[in-house]
Amino acid sequence: MSSEELERLIREKVGKLIDPETGFTFEEMGLIKEIKVEGGAVEVVYKPTSPFCPMALRLGLDIRRAVESIEGVKSVRVICIDHLMADAINRVLNRRRPR
Repeated sequence: MSSEELERLIREKVGKLIDPETGFTFEEMGLIKEIKVEGGAVEVVYKPTSPFCPMALRLGLDIRRAVESIEGVKSVRVICIDHLMADAINRVLNRRRPR
């Protein structure tokens, strides 16, 4: 599968995720700011609805799970931007996990 096809699949799957606070999809809310695909390595940048969004970590975890479930994805990095706790959220989202 090409990087373009993989990016399209990622955009579709992540775009259908539901924000638990509003009931709208991530696509409707414009939460996904950038998706980069290089081979099977994926990076997704998202911006929560506010700098104080209490669901920011949950949103990132939902993105990670959705992307990891797509065939052809070898690694995922999820980046939260414009949130008061972005550094801490990004550490949790991207920490190495035992295999």
